[in-house]
Amino acid sequence: MISRRDFLQVGMAASAIVGGSGFGNWARLAAQQSLTQDQLLQFDTFGNVSLIHVTDIHAQMKPIYFREPSVNLGVGENLGAVPHITGADFRKLYGIADGSPSHYALSSGDFAALADMYGRVGGLDRVSTVINAIRADRPDALLLDGGDTWHGSYTCYHTEGQDMVNVMNALKPDAMTFHWEFTLGSERVTELVEGLPFAALGQNIFDLEWDEPLPDLFPPYTFFERGGAKVAVIGQAFPYMPIANPRWMFPEFSFGIRDENMAAMVQEVRDQGADCVVVLSHNGFDVDKKMAGIVPGIDVILSGHTHDALPEPVQVGQTIIVPSGSNGKFVSRIDLDVRDGKMMGYKHKLIPIFSDVIAPDPAITKVIDAERAPYIDAMSEVIGTSDTTLYRRGNFNGTWDDLICDALLSERDAEIALSPGVRWGPSIIPGQDITREDIWNVTSMTYGEAYRTEMTGEFLKVVLEDVADNIFNPDPFFQQGGDMVRTGGLGYRIEVNKPQGERISNMTLLSTGEPIDPARSYIVAGWASVNEGTEGPQIWDVVESHISKLGTVTLEPNNSVEVVV
Repeated sequence: MISRRDFLQVGMAASAIVGGSGFGNWARLAAQQSLTQDQLLQFDTFGNVSLIHVTDIHAQMKPIYFREPSVNLGVGENLGAVPHITGADFRKLYGIADGSPSHYALSSGDFAALADMYGRVGGLDRVSTVINAIRADRPDALLLDGGDTWHGSYTCYHTEGQDMVNVMNALKPDAMTFHWEFTLGSERVTELVEGLPFAALGQNIFDLEWDEPLPDLFPPYTFFERGGAKVAVIGQAFPYMPIANPRWMFPEFSFGIRDENMAAMVQEVRDQGADCVVVLSHNGFDVDKKMAGIVPGIDVILSGHTHDALPEPVQVGQTIIVPSGSNGKFVSRIDLDVRDGKMMGYKHKLIPIFSDVIAPDPAITKVIDAERAPYIDAMSEVIGTSDTTLYRRGNFNGTWDDLICDALLSERDAEIALSPGVRWGPSIIPGQDITREDIWNVTSMTYGEAYRTEMTGEFLKVVLEDVADNIFNPDPFFQQGGDMVRTGGLGYRIEVNKPQGERISNMTLLSTGEPIDPARSYIVAGWASVNEGTEGPQIWDVVESHISKLGTVTLEPNNSVEVVV
């Protein structure tokens, strides 16, 4: 009998024998450039336990366009390692043909043309169809939600997350964990969690005052009996809530990686007879890799937060790490062979949700439409059009954020604009109308005030250096941010591999071409400040006003950041 170690090594080396990824078969469909629902859902059932993973949906209930990043730099041990490989290099690594469905789903090149060819992606009624098909094949499959679910849309904001709770409840998950959900405020989060019909997990969610876990509200783990095996699912919420998001919104709670407590929880579930240990994580991929290397006994990490979509799991020691993208664009299926108290092997498939190929589940469509109905007229109003692809992803800039910075500069009469480097938000393709809903999809949050203030050149450099270290610290456990803060009216040079405080140079005020003076004060507009009491108009109103004046959005390439790696 093949050993677990040998199986995983073979499975990771090639999609062969009895394990590995089913993505290769999907990539080979590129020659005919045609897909059917049956092809997307085809899976040779394996083992005795099935996991279904979705994560980082960001309240996107309807089909959207979503462009993957063209720049995703890794540092330290992750330099040149997935997911920090993009474009043609990524396609070459996985044998993805140019112009194929997998090119469109997983890579940014030729995005607009391929979007026109293959259409929108996602839609929770299509996700439901995939889940139903897996459950028809494996009725006791576990559906696990990696968080960032109750955030990111017009209706989610106006219902304080209730729309997504109702739709996700209809999908019948077995467990979830959390991140942006906490920006609804601790009182609202507690109210929603107490009403969930499934487990709300977080081994690293503690009471701040007493530094103790909260097992009644956020148990660290839960057990499932599946296929004759005892499966433990441990939750890992986003560790850096008080740094990335406003602490004043959830003052009772403490987070952190808590890797020592994770190790204790793994041992605890093993002592209680767990045959298989699954971590439902919102750490981010590089953090999950490090955790897998220092916490023994984890079989599977279902990875979220950094929005990575990889066609094959990544193995660290005896642990496989499975990222499943974002915005409802993918569903991962992982079948496990669990015998004699061990995970003996796995089979995996990353299923892209091509919304023109996968038929919607009418029951879920009905739920979605009911949630959206009270807001549909306001959301559907056309504000302008775009002749540029609008996207958010990328370490340093994206065209959506260029547009937001332009709006801040213009509408707030500022010299410099700052926009947070968040990863969420669908894309717009050339010729597409921009509706109010589209604007909210990239701006919706509970602290969206657009401030206007003064900052010295010296302080601006401190801000850029701090954010850069959050992203490019070579130790993943100190990578506490999203992507680099976006800047408008300000250019700079960044050397990502320099030490903290030495990465940023050549700061320039773009309107004059003059170097930023450390001693001078500049008028700065921005949004999403973590400071309580921030004043200003909401960012979605600022952006809507700017777009309505433009009529048609046209953006030139942004070369204001010089990147040295």
